[in-house]
Amino acid sequence: MMIGEVAEKSGFSIDTLRYYEKIGLLPNADRDPGGRRFYDRDVLRWLDFLGRLRDLGMPIRDRVLYARLRAEGDSTIEARRTLLQTYRDELATRIGSLTETLDVLDAKIANYDTTSAPLKDAKK
Repeated sequence: MMIGEVAEKSGFSIDTLRYYEKIGLLPNADRDPGGRRFYDRDVLRWLDFLGRLRDLGMPIRDRVLYARLRAEGDSTIEARRTLLQTYRDELATRIGSLTETLDVLDAKIANYDTTSAPLKDAKK
């Protein structure tokens, strides 16, 4: 796939893809005879994963570290697992906190529904 197609399918801009290649988040793309980048389809799965790491708040330095470890192969599986576990634990904590906040908001909204019902009936 040409870089434009990868950008369209992945949601990352062409500039971002070039930057990711420059800093090592993407492996260097093959080039066609005209010098244009050409990627295989596997890059889309990798970009989806990178996007998820970005969305959970993993800084780019740790995404680059993960990509480097991944490129080094199976000898780095434990280091990759540890890195992902750290961010997974932080995400689970945030989800718990957000769930508690949602419960508080639901209770407050229910309270408003209960207290405003008599007011609505009085206006009829």
